[in-house]
Amino acid sequence: MSKTIAHFIGGKQVAGQGRKAPVFNPATGAQSGEVALATTAEVRAAVQNAVQASDGWANTPPLRRARILNAFLHILEQRIDELAAVITAEHGKVLSDAKGEIQRGMEVVEFATAAPQLLKGEVTENVGSKVDSHSVRQPLGVVAGITPFNFPAMVPMWMFPVALACGNCFILKPSERVPSAALLIAAWLKEAGLPDGVFNVVQGDKEAVDALLFDPDIQAISFVGSTPIAKYIYETAARTGKRCQALGGAKNHMIIMPDADLDQAVDALMGAAYGSAGERCMAISVAVPVGEATANALMSKLEPKVRALRVGPGTDAEAEMGPLVTKQHLDKVRGYIDSGVAEGAKLVVDGRGLKLQGYENGNFIGGTLFDHVTTDMTIYKEEIFGPVLSVVRADSYATAAKWINDHEYGNGTAIFTRDGDAAREFANQIKVGMVGINVPIPVPMAFHSFGGWKASLFGDMHMHGPEGVRFYSRLKTITSRWPTGIRAGAEFVMPTMK
Repeated sequence: MSKTIAHFIGGKQVAGQGRKAPVFNPATGAQSGEVALATTAEVRAAVQNAVQASDGWANTPPLRRARILNAFLHILEQRIDELAAVITAEHGKVLSDAKGEIQRGMEVVEFATAAPQLLKGEVTENVGSKVDSHSVRQPLGVVAGITPFNFPAMVPMWMFPVALACGNCFILKPSERVPSAALLIAAWLKEAGLPDGVFNVVQGDKEAVDALLFDPDIQAISFVGSTPIAKYIYETAARTGKRCQALGGAKNHMIIMPDADLDQAVDALMGAAYGSAGERCMAISVAVPVGEATANALMSKLEPKVRALRVGPGTDAEAEMGPLVTKQHLDKVRGYIDSGVAEGAKLVVDGRGLKLQGYENGNFIGGTLFDHVTTDMTIYKEEIFGPVLSVVRADSYATAAKWINDHEYGNGTAIFTRDGDAAREFANQIKVGMVGINVPIPVPMAFHSFGGWKASLFGDMHMHGPEGVRFYSRLKTITSRWPTGIRAGAEFVMPTMK
């Protein structure tokens, strides 16, 4: 154990006064440090610090806020390797994947630098006789983000750049499993010129989450994580009068039509199912080939690639997939594989026996592939969040689409086909928030918005892009008339344009 990971409040690191939790290196299984777990009082102190900074930041011109974010963007560009190494050390993902995560987060920072344009209101002259109306978007105040272990940099950057650009102060509660990236981000924002107190980090677990949910000065909560917790956070935030966007779990299907380019589809499945060890809310975990001939051809190409998947520590330049985040999660994923076997699915490639020399205590599991999975099986119904791909054979496109529409989750989906009619029908009729046409992981670019449907999203607004600006700002409409020397007397009826 080499370090204690602190909070960041008021522009400096603050040692925790409460409980602590161990932090592990997933590749070795060794404890690398410990993280402070904030008490309710410590969360309150961070919020009060943000409240004190709130008026000054809200009244900072949007262009000046954008310049600070632009300076932060340049720091990220220069130090991407440093941040990626921290992510790999605590999450386990390979370095190239960690850099990719940061790059996607940087795109949201870049989008947020357009704040002066994004926050412009509307004006209408003469809505009534010599009466004008205009609207403005104003900050909410102090907002909070609660983020998951799987993207320690990208998911926070889905939230705070837009929140800061809109003039809000931000409290980040990262996952206690991957706490260090948040401190680097906080330090670099300060270096970029962000005033103290505008961005704070409170490390912690459920006590910190509940403290944010019940704090009267927190105006909005953004969350990414599992569906049960997303539902809890959304319902609790609603009861306490907060605006909330809570992104939950997923079970993403990819339909492979008979006319699809199978080599392209197999390569797409490999990256989408096994990248980041399947620990992505946008991972493809269900492949749905249409027709037995398509299914057989797909399996003949897919099986050898899964067997050849290179698994190793994230620092290994040859590795395509790293370890899972914790031993507990490793046991959970193994349990799902056991369940699939017990319920009658055909286990084509079994990753449970993987052992790496020198990393015997790491949280490693190999890529796993099931065939002949049915829709009543646990491995089909539940989110596994690991490198397990289920092949569910469909007799027709209509059957495949019905399975997707009937599923509890509606985060992301894809279809691989050369048929424009099928692709258009799929995009139009499928009940999923993010759709890919020959694109396996259809994560929108930063200037669009990210979010699913059904049990994958609680709340009305998606993250980043135009929806993010609307979420982190309030609309105010001003109607004005200046004295003209004409007095019409008191009016006792609803004002009209008459």
